[in-house]
Amino acid sequence: MSKLTTRRICRIAALAALSFLLNMVQVKLPANLRITFDSLPIVVGALAFGPVDGALAGLVGEFFTQLLSEYGLTATTALWLIPPALRGIVIGLVAWGLRGTGRPLESRPALCYGVCLAASVVTTLANTAVLWLDSLLFHYYSFAMIFGSLLLRITTGLLTAIALTTAAIPIVALLRRQGLFRAL
Repeated sequence: MSKLTTRRICRIAALAALSFLLNMVQVKLPANLRITFDSLPIVVGALAFGPVDGALAGLVGEFFTQLLSEYGLTATTALWLIPPALRGIVIGLVAWGLRGTGRPLESRPALCYGVCLAASVVTTLANTAVLWLDSLLFHYYSFAMIFGSLLLRITTGLLTAIALTTAAIPIVALLRRQGLFRAL
């Protein structure tokens, strides 16, 4: 892992702030579902800068989302930070693994979509696990609420991941062409 320079801290903070802001623009659906593009900065950060920066952008962005939303600081706040960080880790590890090949992940669309879809499933499953733990701790557990909508949440997550990946690929490619960051 490279050291935390001022530039890197600012980059992670900017990605986290974008994630927080994009979370405020969301479409709420029945069955406690929502569509938001708050993961776009996490995906861009993971593709461009690797798993640590992607995960940190997810952690910090979700921390402020939790803190400044109706949830506030609770006993399970730290658990809710895990799923967005996992998205950054999954995508970032594959991007980092391809760094020496001369073809970054975003230049391999089929693989990039596959990785982002897999990261979406991992994130949804992690969210479900955290929701389950949260429901046990705060005594609102209902099998139907926690697991009944899992397939619908996975489907929504996959559709959102397709849109996010479609946006992230040209963004990262443009940033690389502009020389705004070094390749992984």
